[in-house]
Amino acid sequence: MTERPLPIFLRFLRFGLLAWGGPMAQIAMIRRELVDDERWLSAAQFNRLLAAYQVLPGPEAHELCVHLGTLRGGRLGGLLAGLGFMLPGFLIVLALAALYARIALDQPPLTAIFLGMQVAVIAIVVRAVHRIGEHVLKDRWLWALAALAFAGALVGASFWVTLPAAGLTYALAARGRHGLAILVVAAAISASLLLGMSGGPAAAGTVVGGPAPDALDLFWTGLKAGLLTFGGAYTAIPFVRDDVVGRGWMSDRTFLDGLALSGVVPAPLIIFGTFVGYQVAGLAGALAITAGMFLPAFAFGLFLTRSIERVTENERLHALLEGVAAGVVGLIAATALDLALGLLPQLPSPVAGAALFAACLAIAYWWKSKLNVIAMVLLGALGGWLLLAA
Repeated sequence: MTERPLPIFLRFLRFGLLAWGGPMAQIAMIRRELVDDERWLSAAQFNRLLAAYQVLPGPEAHELCVHLGTLRGGRLGGLLAGLGFMLPGFLIVLALAALYARIALDQPPLTAIFLGMQVAVIAIVVRAVHRIGEHVLKDRWLWALAALAFAGALVGASFWVTLPAAGLTYALAARGRHGLAILVVAAAISASLLLGMSGGPAAAGTVVGGPAPDALDLFWTGLKAGLLTFGGAYTAIPFVRDDVVGRGWMSDRTFLDGLALSGVVPAPLIIFGTFVGYQVAGLAGALAITAGMFLPAFAFGLFLTRSIERVTENERLHALLEGVAAGVVGLIAATALDLALGLLPQLPSPVAGAALFAACLAIAYWWKSKLNVIAMVLLGALGGWLLLAA
């Protein structure tokens, strides 16, 4: 049964307006209406589809919207479904980015509030590392690859070396080729040494004022993140930060503020790229990086609709992607540590900052709600105002 384009767009626009609470809440909402209530496809088909998109990079909820829209209304339906789902979050973040660029953040109350929100964001990322790691790090090989990627990131090894090496290593190990797997690890370490180290992520972005990027630069930044986002939108953080902070386009402080503001809107967290692009290059930058980030998600749903479930049947591809995902976990952990070390000197009271971090982390672990990210950011803002005002 086909559906006209406008109803498809309006249906998924409504989903976008209600997309609070992260990907699992978003997916549950889509499933409840389109599978349980309206029977667009069977529960078994939906489960296979979800399994495929959990293997592939990109925000799963958005990819599901594009896929389901394509099934119901062809490629135009898929395009409109994806646009409808992302549009509310995109417009809200764009408005917040424009407001952020125009307000004076050096006023004591605002400075303290945003410092508290930055503390909350680091707690959110730490919890995300644990949650993603629980699903990804299923054996000793994957733990070892995550640890090596973590160490590599701290000393400045390029993820263009570590991630392909992690995928190939685990693909070989899964087939019992342990000797070859170890050789790949050794080759990756040698390649990193030959290419040189950047001084580690802590050295990146300490000075803002690098050459201004154009729209193509930001599109490429977004595309890299969209293609390497395994296991959730948090995995895009190190790739975007590597470009925009590492090249001096933006400070870590502004980057963290963007993550905080993006965490309280109804949208996939990957929409933080819109904020980043706006701060770096205005509206053109916001459009360019957002287009790059979401392009893979649109492409999978629009052009691989009939074959996407085959991904779940290819065990070799699974092993390769699982190795890459383990490497990404290590990268996120290194990024969280580096962000924390960079924020620490800015806190008027490290003890108060640590207490606020612990409180936010407690919410993440013990309050099982789709609104816990929003609660953490709001607690961070309140705690910053009360505890971190100089």
